[in-house]
Amino acid sequence: MLYTVLIASLAATVSADCSRDFLKSATDAYVAAQSSGKPGNFSTFTTQDVVITENNNGTSTNSSLMATPIKLDFNRSFHDTVQCATFTELIAASNPHPFVIHTRMTFSNQKATLIESIVTDAGDWLFNATGTLNLVTPEDWSPIPTEKQNTRAVIQSVGDAYFNRFGNTSVVVPWGPPCVRVEGGLAAKGNLTGDDCIQEWPSTIKMPYRRYVVDEEYGVVDIFTGFPGLDRTQGDAPMPDSHLFRVENGKIKFLHTASACVVSGCGLNGTFGGSFTRRRVPVHF
Repeated sequence: MLYTVLIASLAATVSADCSRDFLKSATDAYVAAQSSGKPGNFSTFTTQDVVITENNNGTSTNSSLMATPIKLDFNRSFHDTVQCATFTELIAASNPHPFVIHTRMTFSNQKATLIESIVTDAGDWLFNATGTLNLVTPEDWSPIPTEKQNTRAVIQSVGDAYFNRFGNTSVVVPWGPPCVRVEGGLAAKGNLTGDDCIQEWPSTIKMPYRRYVVDEEYGVVDIFTGFPGLDRTQGDAPMPDSHLFRVENGKIKFLHTASACVVSGCGLNGTFGGSFTRRRVPVHF
């Protein structure tokens, strides 16, 4: 299924030609459809054979989580007019079943060809929807003045440097204040010296299958990837993962993660919200 996702992404990139206004109308319609649990309301934005995945598993429109109404406390979307792609962050802390969802969509001829979501809930990596909501809502993600915007190449390179550092200790990650990573619902704080932030890193992990959404107006790159070894019960199998970066002046300003596991607790003996019970991925209710 991941191969199918990558092919769909490539096809959308080759034929990408769309406006910010169109992409905004698409993400608005997606959020409304997810809130109401009526995916048919989004069908005007999709091809008949749209590829839909949740945590890298294929599903259909009516079987997807979009068919379940979710009370959303927070949503934020970004728009890539070069790749004709969008990213949406959803937080449902007060929903009876809390979720944090990252969704990436690619479009061709004003129709979505791919809708891929990282759907996280209790038992996923450091999941805490209330914690996520409390941490992200005070942040300032307003548009960056044109004269201060970084190029899309610079913005993407910052995200790539972050992931490249996982397997190469010589990589320098440009990271400034406040030096905090919102990882699941946890504030992972680094060491800030002046305007330079140093975080803790692994050093032997290669991060594969990267898919990007870049929005220069907001200094944003989101990267969908596979995170090897995240779920300790799955060996080195890459787990579904999304990292959302806000880049200002060529450095990471904010960072949010959403990472899904196959087994509740990710094989860590239930130390952050789950025992060893196998979960259905994707999760449908």
